[in-house]
Amino acid sequence: MPRGGRTLPGSQRRSSGLQLIGAAALSIGATPAAAPLDGAQILARATDAAGGEDWAKAKTLTLSGTAIFYGPSGAAPKTRADDYRMWRVFDPARTASHAAEGKVRIVARDHGRMLFTVGYDGTTTWNERGVIPKAEADAFWAANFGFGIIRHAADPGFKAERVPDDAIAGHRLYMVRLTDPKGGVTLFGIDRTSFAIRTMGFMTPRGWHVRTYDDFVRLARPRWLQARHVTLYYNGVKSNEVFWTNTRVNTVIDEALFAPPK
Repeated sequence: MPRGGRTLPGSQRRSSGLQLIGAAALSIGATPAAAPLDGAQILARATDAAGGEDWAKAKTLTLSGTAIFYGPSGAAPKTRADDYRMWRVFDPARTASHAAEGKVRIVARDHGRMLFTVGYDGTTTWNERGVIPKAEADAFWAANFGFGIIRHAADPGFKAERVPDDAIAGHRLYMVRLTDPKGGVTLFGIDRTSFAIRTMGFMTPRGWHVRTYDDFVRLARPRWLQARHVTLYYNGVKSNEVFWTNTRVNTVIDEALFAPPK
């Protein structure tokens, strides 16, 4: 009601209402659109979704489960491991994306029979047949190491660039190209809704390597998002699948696990 209690005629009331609606529309239209996320911001959110500092600064990781390995041709699995295990000690100062770092040991068994094992103690790489020459070892790790570098995306010397978005298995992805200080490049696919890391890819001596991650489980203490289904591809062909059933973070690992056999 206008000042003094006088009621406006109908046409004036309609005019006043239209002015209010117009003012509201102008106000809404003046709200700035949210700026698109850049590569660094996307990877920062991915780090938080993965577990934040607990995940980024983890000291050790122990995983166990099963695995399926495929041959270079044919559709049927070549071998299966009903006992597949990995132990990791992380290097907090890592700068190279696709080189051996920290310490690692992987063991694959089927009904108690050793299929293969490989280890790296920080200096020497070895398998069930003995010590692997350095050039061969470097090529092996260059075709396998790559995921963990995302933990260092915010460190000095790293560059995160957003590239065209994509999708995988119905999940819309932000795609980010991460370049390390030595020029190593890794392409990460980050879920646009959950910010989980759903895929990664990089060039290797075996060709273009892609991993996909699915069936996530969340640990509370420490905060940790673990993919229980990991699929590995080389040049677009599926190489192996891993199904992790047990995850332990920051437990003490016996150093003897990483030592080459005498």
